[in-house]
Amino acid sequence: MSAPGWPARLAHGDVEVRPLRARDAAAWSECRIRNEGWLTRWEGRNPSLPPASWRDRHSTAVFAAMLRTQRREARAGRVLPMAVLVQGRLSGQVTVNSIVRGAFECGYVGYWVDERVAGRGVLPTALALVLDHCFGPVGLHRVEANVRPENAASRRVVEKLGFREEGRHAKYLFIDEDWRDHVCFALLRDDHPGGVLQAYLQKHA
Repeated sequence: MSAPGWPARLAHGDVEVRPLRARDAAAWSECRIRNEGWLTRWEGRNPSLPPASWRDRHSTAVFAAMLRTQRREARAGRVLPMAVLVQGRLSGQVTVNSIVRGAFECGYVGYWVDERVAGRGVLPTALALVLDHCFGPVGLHRVEANVRPENAASRRVVEKLGFREEGRHAKYLFIDEDWRDHVCFALLRDDHPGGVLQAYLQKHA
């Protein structure tokens, strides 16, 4: 039995968001390895494990292991792991992690995009699609995004979608070989009654 809202295919214009698939392995690995310089500064790792090269961390074998875990967690309703495609080409990811139900009804969103399509509205559109899905079929009340203060591009994404800044988490994630502070942003279901994507398109038409 699948969790509410899973699986799902979402689309607007050239941007499509759908679950990651086993056959995405080669495209995912190529895209991640090619974007090392663009992404490595913002990517966390488990500090209890020995460091590995970026290429080793993004092999097709690593993708297969990640996909197995994410599929299990998605069926349990704890994760929404979505591929972002532009004109059918894998160009990023949006993942809603650590979904908690009950009195909380909240998840934490993370995202990345291929540098080749950055600055074209791809990531805000994909994230808006996922947020509308979270606040609709998935049934969440709140979604948080935690962003390093230095990551201006990532901050612009959440600001464009109307996330509010709520505070700062000291030494929040292990990234770039140290514990890094993050700024907490949050969006509530009631913030955009007409939908996150609609509000974004109206504001940035």
